[in-house]
This record gives sequence, C-alpha cells and structure tokens, in this order.
Amino acid sequence: MLGREFDFEKFRLRKFVDRLIDLDEVEVRTEPTPLTALSEIIENTQKAVLFKQAGPERVELIAKAAGSRKRLIAAFDSTPEKVYEEFLNRSANPKKSVEVPSDEAPVHAIKITGKDVDLTKLPFHPQHEFDGSCYISSGIDYVIDPATGRSNVGSRRLSLRNRYQTGTNITAPSDLKRIYEACAKRGERLPVTFTIGSHPLDFIAATTRLQGDEHHMVSTMRGESAPLVKSLTNNVLVPADAEITLEGYFDERGYCEPEGPFGEYMGYYGAIHMDPVFTCTAITMRKDVMHQTLQHGTAFALDQTDAACMTELRVEATAMRILKTVCREPIAVSSRSLSGGSGTLRVSMRQHSHGEARNAMLSIFGAIRQIKTIYVFDEDIDIHNERQIEWAMGTRFQADQDIVMVQGMMGMPMDPSLDGRRTGAKVGFDCTRPFGKGHEIIHTRCAAKAFRGQARYQTVEQALEASPLFYSHIVEAVGSTDGREVAAALDDLRNQGKLGRDRDGRYHLAKATPGTTGIVGDLYHDPNHGT
Repeated sequence: MLGREFDFEKFRLRKFVDRLIDLDEVEVRTEPTPLTALSEIIENTQKAVLFKQAGPERVELIAKAAGSRKRLIAAFDSTPEKVYEEFLNRSANPKKSVEVPSDEAPVHAIKITGKDVDLTKLPFHPQHEFDGSCYISSGIDYVIDPATGRSNVGSRRLSLRNRYQTGTNITAPSDLKRIYEACAKRGERLPVTFTIGSHPLDFIAATTRLQGDEHHMVSTMRGESAPLVKSLTNNVLVPADAEITLEGYFDERGYCEPEGPFGEYMGYYGAIHMDPVFTCTAITMRKDVMHQTLQHGTAFALDQTDAACMTELRVEATAMRILKTVCREPIAVSSRSLSGGSGTLRVSMRQHSHGEARNAMLSIFGAIRQIKTIYVFDEDIDIHNERQIEWAMGTRFQADQDIVMVQGMMGMPMDPSLDGRRTGAKVGFDCTRPFGKGHEIIHTRCAAKAFRGQARYQTVEQALEASPLFYSHIVEAVGSTDGREVAAALDDLRNQGKLGRDRDGRYHLAKATPGTTGIVGDLYHDPNHGT
C-alpha cells in the first residue's frame, strides 16, 4: 500500500538523541576522537555518548542510546510507573506498516551502489580486546522468508572484511538461522537489508517475538504505522526514517568463513565459529546522517549495555503479566541485568495462600527462558534496596526449606555455565515469611516509632478500654511527649489486678492477681529456654 503523509522525524534517532540531551542523559564529546578510543570512552561513561567527530571521517556517532531505564522510558514516552503497561499494551495491539516511495524516504537521500560501495568508510571500530575484527554493533536485519513470504526482523553485528563484505553471526537458534540454512541448502542467496541508526523502539521490535510479518512489529512497538521503503537492490522493506541502510545478501555458500570472537551480552566472548558472509550491494543514508554504536558485552558494566537494558524492561513487563495471572497481589519485579542478560529476577508480592510464592517462581521459569534465578520477597521489602534484600535473605530464608530447584529447563544457548548443554537448572529462593504469620511480632520488622497523632484519651485505662495496644501506641493515644508516666500508669493497673499482656506484647485490661501481669492467650515457645 503506497501513499500517506508521515512525520519522518518523529521516530528518528537524531531527534531521540536531542531529547536525551535535554534530559541530561548524554555526554557530548566535541573533540576529534580516533575509532580506537571509542569503546574505552563508552565503557567508562555512565551516560550515552555523542561523538561529534568520530574517526578520520569526523562523523557524528551516538553510543548507548538505549543504555539505561530512563532512556528507554523516554523512548516509550512513558513514566516509571506506567512503562510496563505501555509495553504490554503496544504488544497486545498490533499495528500495520505502510510502504512509501523511495523519493519520499529520508534514508534514500544519498544512494551509493555498485562499485562505489565502500564499507571501509563507515565507523566500524574495535569494541573488545580479543574481538576478531572491527565492528558495527547496531545493525537491525530485515529479510523475507522465501518459503512463506513473511518478513523476519532481528539484530546482529557486522565485522568488517573489505569494501563490499562483512562477517556476521547467525549461529544461535533463531528464525533467521532457519531461513538462511534452508536457502543455503538450496544453493540460494538470502537478500537482506540492515538499518544502522535506529530508534530504541525499533531494536525492541527486532528482539521481540510475535506471530506474523515481523516488519509490522516496528509499527506495533511505535504504537502507530511505520513508513517502510523498498530497498534499491532487493525487495526487502525497511524503515524509511532510519539513518543508514546496508543492502545486500548472505552468501549462498553457507557457513563458510570463521567469524569472531566477539564480546557477547553475558559479559564473555562468544567463540570463533563458521558463519555466512554478507555482501553489500548498496548503501543509503540521510543527508545529515547520525551513526550509531551499541555498548555490547562489557563484563563490568552490563547494566549499561543497550541489550541488557532492553531485555531487562521486556523481562520485567512479561514477568508482571505472568504474575497477575497466578498471584492475587504482585507488588513489583526487578530484573538484574548485571547477572548477565537479565538472568536473575526479584519479585515482591503479598501472599494470600500457601505456596503462592513457589507457583510464581515456576510460572516465570517456564515462560521466560533467560531467567535462571528468582528471589521472592514479601510486600514490605523494597526489592531495589540492597540493604533490605540482604536483611530479608538473612532473616527469612532457610536453605533446607526455601530453595526451589528445577532441572532440565531450557536455557540461553550463549550461557557459558551450560558448558554446551541445551538444558540446565534453575533455582528459586523463597525469602518470604511463613504464610499467615506475618502479623506476629516475631515476624514484624522493628524500627523507631514516629509519634504523630493527637491525644485521643485522657488516661491509659481509657485507652485500653477501647482496644489492646502496644506501649508506644498508648503513649501516642494519651498525647504523652515523655512516656515514663505511661509506664507508671501501667504499673498502677498491674497493682490493681487489671493488667494483662498477649503473646505479641500488647497491653490489655484483664483480670490478674494484684501485683502481677496477666497472660492473655499463650506466649511463644522459645526453644532456647527450658520448660
């Protein structure tokens, strides 16, 4: 379908970077920067980095545009409280993409074809110490499955070989691997077009699996129809508002050339392996093009990598959706990207039945392959606060009772701890209080009392006539700013044979032997005391 007016700037990378600058999320480097210096600067800067003069060509290049939760929330034009709902709503409401003519597509403003193609003029740069070449890590690949006619979208790196060719990585199980292997078996090339320089939502679309033509996922994640343009040298449709496209094909020879190693998203190198060769037949770009690189696979700052941050958001939104189907009252989720590709999840919930925490663990393990470890906490624990997490682990967890291990589960193929296996074990830690006992004093968190209320009773006896109360609540109820006179008043009631206490320590008006405190109900049995 052709024809429709689009705002080609709305989801443009450059416009998004301008917004990040306004949010103080970008460090701008105006000095000339050699390509060999880029990765060290990127890895040691918490913000996104905009290089105004990268490499000898002095190109503009943005790094880590999606490398934080704040940046991703900006990409969704949302808030921390609503971003899960926004992601899930967009996923549940597919949108259709629309084809636009080449002469309307900003990415076709500059066209380089045939012998004029020269990949060596693009800012491929060294990214990790032991990588096999210099890389562009921000590619989004678009192909059409010849067997079905459906489009497939993914995200892959490109390693420079010469003016016309790069290596790539189609090793891990994926739809693209299946499509390409079928082409290679028939001795056919697979046409492909990469976009370089894309809005974070396009990357999220490329790494989210849904049924149907995947180029529509770009529209779905954007929340509105995306303009697509047909490539110059193949029939593949790609976003017309991208910064750059690299058109070409994957070699019909199949897995014919060694590629890698490369620093992968889990913080380890992916091994060298045989892979296809990409041959470029055309380069197109905007007139004021902005180049892009991702921070990928840095072992000591995984929480700043684009892939980990995007995965973290997607995992949390998916986990919350699952929890709402198996738990009455989930509170919060937190995916821990530092554990390597969001392998660890924290959950807080208010339990309403026995076993609810364990049901939650098993449901998430079965649905989210990359999750290896889950910690479940009660609703009173802030799962983003390390001090509270450590406290709950130390006081609500017993290894012989609270570990849930599941074996033979599907794992992530690039997880080095699997040591080549396709399945592995997952473990859950139930860090919740014993169900139904959270109200008891021995399972209640202790902290200073903040005295805020106004006096409601004139005497201690009047306060206890209304209801049993803890000592500090009596102090507040009678409006005392001292408290010692309350202790004395309680002793007067004790001497009159009117004072009792329950197992949690509340004071009651109760009959007792004068001079002693009556016991209301049973006290806790302390195994450290004799009988």
